[in-house]
Amino acid sequence: QLNATAFDVKSDVSALQKIRDMGGLELIMPAAFAATGDCDAAEFAGRTVVDFPLTGVSIDLPTGLAGTLHAMTFSEQIPGPTLRVTQGDVVRMTLTVPDGEATPHGNDMHASQVTAVPTFGAVQPGTSKTFCYIAEVPGVYKYHCSGVN
Repeated sequence: QLNATAFDVKSDVSALQKIRDMGGLELIMPAAFAATGDCDAAEFAGRTVVDFPLTGVSIDLPTGLAGTLHAMTFSEQIPGPTLRVTQGDVVRMTLTVPDGEATPHGNDMHASQVTAVPTFGAVQPGTSKTFCYIAEVPGVYKYHCSGVN
């Protein structure tokens, strides 16, 4: 959120003096919005909840050339499924890694403003992990595998 007063930096008054005269600048970085793993947090009450289940699974994809590519996917898709929400919605993401997967999978979504570790972290084969956050920042939320912490 910005509240600003415009001024011409080419004027005879220095830009720093103008900032001092306005009372200075206060820059505030937003904090993480979701309580780690707690989808029942009071801050989520009354908001629209968008469930986003993903499965971290490795599959063989035809390359269109000679052979296949062994790929780690989200829900057997590359790119993974698209998550569509409205700003202010609660995203409840569940990542499941089936038994038999060779490695854990993780998830990281930078725009969620939630730290990857421990919120996302590694999900071991044969387990699931659910976490929630509020989609506070508008725009595109790219997500990707965060590996094993």
